[in-house]
Amino acid sequence: MEQYEPDSLSAAQAAATRRSLTNGRGALTRRSLLRATGVGALTIGGVAGLGACGIPPAKREGEGPASTDFSAEEKQLNFSNWTQYIDISDDEKSRPSLEAFTKRTGIKVKYTEDINDNVEFFGKIKPQLAAGQDTGRDLICVTDWLAARIIRLGWAQKLDPANLPHAYANLSSQFRRPDWDPGRSYSYPWTGISTVIAYNKRATGGRKVDSVTQLLDDPKLKGRVAFLSEMRDSVGMTLIDMGKDPGKFTDAEFDAAIGRLQKGVDTQQIRRFTGNDYTGDLAKGDLAACLAWAGDVIQLQADNPDIQFAIPNAGYITSSDNLLVPAQARHKTNAEKLIDYYYELPNAARLAAYINYVCPVEGVREELSRIDPALASNTLILPDGAMAAKSRAFRSLTSEEETAYEQKFAKLIGA
Repeated sequence: MEQYEPDSLSAAQAAATRRSLTNGRGALTRRSLLRATGVGALTIGGVAGLGACGIPPAKREGEGPASTDFSAEEKQLNFSNWTQYIDISDDEKSRPSLEAFTKRTGIKVKYTEDINDNVEFFGKIKPQLAAGQDTGRDLICVTDWLAARIIRLGWAQKLDPANLPHAYANLSSQFRRPDWDPGRSYSYPWTGISTVIAYNKRATGGRKVDSVTQLLDDPKLKGRVAFLSEMRDSVGMTLIDMGKDPGKFTDAEFDAAIGRLQKGVDTQQIRRFTGNDYTGDLAKGDLAACLAWAGDVIQLQADNPDIQFAIPNAGYITSSDNLLVPAQARHKTNAEKLIDYYYELPNAARLAAYINYVCPVEGVREELSRIDPALASNTLILPDGAMAAKSRAFRSLTSEEETAYEQKFAKLIGA
């Protein structure tokens, strides 16, 4: 029988992963800028090596393999998530929303914060998924590009809409139709992650910075600008600024965006490409303006009123972290009930108030205002209609495209 080799990491993809682990989004917890997450025992080489293990697939292209659902007789589920990515009590001894779910449904949730990075986590679960085995997890939360890969490989179970009435009704329109899961047949977003422009108004002399063109061409910002070391964010924002759709771009358009950024490097307009370490330089004013992740901006503003943000008129990049039920999970229905629970408005508000990322639940504003009116009016958490209309997603890439694009981006940033 022909052996299938799961996707492995090219040299360019491995280099991009190292950037993410050391100072990109993969180095952040989902709550605090100041707490670094660990990489764990699995090295990049170890992840890449899994691609050559010759494990046959459970199934490829389409719906994951059917599995027996023990939800009715086993009132439990196992949920793997990122660190600091759910509400917790003041004494840090309980998770109120999960406890309320158990009290209502009788379903006990084993909640594990064992996702520190997408690649590392995929390395943990890939051998079981490829062998058609239960991973021991009924619900996982991974970033959109990895969710796309898991779905493409047939390693996620198709969700039952009958168990997701609130999720189906309340999902925000900007998250409904990702190209990798049209109609959300296999996934629902836990949170959205927006890439915006941040600036220190003291460092800019009170001037607003609100476009990538300004970042790249304004002589008053020369040498005090940073872009992100995550390819999808920096290239995606540049494509948008150039009038191109990051959801439909061609190779030539990608190369044009790289060339635009290269000019910024050559003229020393761009000081550097950064991961989350831009936060300290922006707060001090060493950077006047940069691309930034919205969750960072909210926390920076809490300590520094000079930190401002802008949404370019041309649009901005939004990605998402997503809930999936892995193939062969024992408690699919229980997992669907938990997904739906977090799309009920009070529960969605509680989660948004704690983690401060984009809430993917429509109609939650009134509930959030009862918790904190300032958060309810913050468009980085609840985008208004005008902001949501400017949201763009970076399209899914083939393995070949990702290798080629990461090589070009790595050359640009000197990685």
